[in-house]
Amino acid sequence: MAISTQTETRELIRSARFRKEREMEWKRLAILLGKVESKGVGNLTFDEASQLSALYRQSMNSLSLAREISLDSALLDYLQSLNTRAYLAVYAPRDRVVDVLKRFFVASAPQAVRRSWFAILLTFLFMGFGALAAYWLTIQDPDWYYSFVGRGLSNGRGPGASEEMLRRVLYPASSAELDRLAAFSTKLFTHNTQVSIFAFALGIMAGLPTAFLMFYNGTILGTFFAIHQAKGLGWDLFGWLSIHGVTEITAILLAGAGGLRLASAILFPGKFSRSQALRDAGRDAVKLAILAALMLVVAGLLEGFGRQLITDFWARVSI
Repeated sequence: MAISTQTETRELIRSARFRKEREMEWKRLAILLGKVESKGVGNLTFDEASQLSALYRQSMNSLSLAREISLDSALLDYLQSLNTRAYLAVYAPRDRVVDVLKRFFVASAPQAVRRSWFAILLTFLFMGFGALAAYWLTIQDPDWYYSFVGRGLSNGRGPGASEEMLRRVLYPASSAELDRLAAFSTKLFTHNTQVSIFAFALGIMAGLPTAFLMFYNGTILGTFFAIHQAKGLGWDLFGWLSIHGVTEITAILLAGAGGLRLASAILFPGKFSRSQALRDAGRDAVKLAILAALMLVVAGLLEGFGRQLITDFWARVSI
């Protein structure tokens, strides 16, 4: 018992001596960290910034030495906490959220779109071909409509619907019709969001599911236009879709392009390994996916409110 007490006493003396030799440096580092945490690193003078870096290195050395000579746990915990705070102050990103968003919209996202122009063109062609094919087939035989559009997306519209019924959907007049259209808009938004997510994520499977989804989404557009065109409401449907479709369809195309970028990295890695090509393409693909997600939110607001509340054709097209 006496030997144990003597050992603990020696450790406490050694810890006290260790702390006394370095405590002024730690206190100075703590003061600088408090200033950084309350006002930001930009408020440090040049000398203070230099001191912060030097004191952080010295504090890390103290922590390493304290661990090596097995000083008491309280001192180790104090140094660990101090060095964690110092690490965040020295190395953590200092960009404000506003700066990050500004850089994304001004530089990162536009650059990703420009670098992905060929993938975006392909998704446009896949969707356009699907729309043209479905339009032509439905014009020839209206029963093709039911091969492309499920009940959840038809909202009662189909080849057998009258012109008056189709027009009421495009230009709702009563509150009951507005409520029904709001529910339909939610279904359509959910559908397009799912298509965008799958088009991006399934790009990893050589891009074939992505191409199919772009084609399939185009068939829905094409067959809808066919049944409205047959009733002389083609331009009215165009105005009805335009208020949100420019944003929503572009978002789907961008998400699909992100998936194709991943697919191209797997199929055509070039001089790089597939993992390296996938990492490089993934940076742009993720930016396209984020941009598509933000655009879908905007399209959802336009679809949920603007399309139902604004019924003038030219106002819809202008928006």
